[in-house]
Amino acid sequence: MTQPVLLVVAHGSRDPRHAATVHALVRRVRALRPGLRVETGFLDFNVPSVQGALESLAAEGVRDVVALPLLLTRAFHAKADIPAVLREAPARLRIRQAEVLGPSPLLLAALERRLYEAGLTPADKSSTGVVLASAGSTDPEAIAVIAEIAREWRHTGWCAVRPAFASAALPRTEDAVRELRDLGCARVAVAPYVLAPGRLPDRIAGGAAGADVLADVLGPAPEVARLLLHRYDAARRPVLTALGA
Repeated sequence: MTQPVLLVVAHGSRDPRHAATVHALVRRVRALRPGLRVETGFLDFNVPSVQGALESLAAEGVRDVVALPLLLTRAFHAKADIPAVLREAPARLRIRQAEVLGPSPLLLAALERRLYEAGLTPADKSSTGVVLASAGSTDPEAIAVIAEIAREWRHTGWCAVRPAFASAALPRTEDAVRELRDLGCARVAVAPYVLAPGRLPDRIAGGAAGADVLADVLGPAPEVARLLLHRYDAARRPVLTALGA
């Protein structure tokens, strides 16, 4: 039986680094599972669009697709934008929408990977405060999830962990950095909880000026690639009503 095509649904950006990072992540997913066909579609700014990618797959005779939102929280894009686009897919396609990536222990592992790549070591954890810096959202559920991730991550041995947001919610990265300084953490690190570069990640970097360490975005970290495959496998197991039927 032919396995469904994995369509990675990315947000898109005018910043060329965004698409380049998404493509690097997709290449890593393909390398992890060579027999799986993995395609990419963008909601905005980049090509192919999600609609264009779906139409191309249908024209080739593809029948089954798992659409995987390249998102860290279940905010507006996952709840509204992506389902709306998928409903417009060619009727011959049977589409299952996978869950968003977060929260997941694999994402915490990827965050720590990036912090260690930026110069920290496991021995630094107990004396280092970390700002978990996300893009931000107007969705209260998404904001609550980020705060909960920060609370859980604190219990793995860091001096303290504080959430911060580049837009739509408070505190900002620079405010969280100051709070960790005031708490007495010997050093402060900023861990961007974002997948690819762009305007909001740049804002996070600007707010990290007072920190000792700024980690890179999650990007094509091995843990993120493995998580995409976990979400794909979970979505293809149940027999669901087709969005395009």
